[in-house]
Amino acid sequence: MITLRPDLAIIAANVAAGSRVLDIGCGDGALMAALQRDRQCDARGMELDPHNVAECVARGLSVIQGDADADLADYSDGAFDYAILSQTLQTTKRPDQVLDELLRVGRRAFVSFPNFAHWKVRASLLWNGRMPVTRLLPVAWYETPNIHHVTVRDFRELVAAKGLKVEGAWFLSGDARISDAAASWRAEHAVFQLSS
Repeated sequence: MITLRPDLAIIAANVAAGSRVLDIGCGDGALMAALQRDRQCDARGMELDPHNVAECVARGLSVIQGDADADLADYSDGAFDYAILSQTLQTTKRPDQVLDELLRVGRRAFVSFPNFAHWKVRASLLWNGRMPVTRLLPVAWYETPNIHHVTVRDFRELVAAKGLKVEGAWFLSGDARISDAAASWRAEHAVFQLSS
């Protein structure tokens, strides 16, 4: 049995059984495998890294190599019940446009991301004057694939500006769920379920 990362476990627990799912930036396919096994979902994936694509295919998962910034346009409107973008939003060139595409191809979307306003990140910048290296941000600033440093507040404002509905929001500190009270500085990681 595969143990899912905490953000993926939240997503898996909130996807309706039997759904059609597209996991964009699916990594090694752990979420897709869990959704197929435990929720009887028709789960498909898109992944940029060729090594991860090969690993998914070797596991019998339906994955294509693709880029969230460009290749979501290949899917028709409403092709999926859920479009999932976990720990990938901050690596895209235009997160605002990717969000539009998620909710075009999926009736609902899950988006998770590291919160760059977490107190440890703030403290590192304040006291050390350097971009932090943490468990969720494990590499130096010059090695990171992250090109947009999103915070919980930034994401909420983007969602509001687009007129989207937040159907659910979950916050993690370490691997533990926390309340949304002061999540903008307490949460290391956020998960949102959205609809148009």
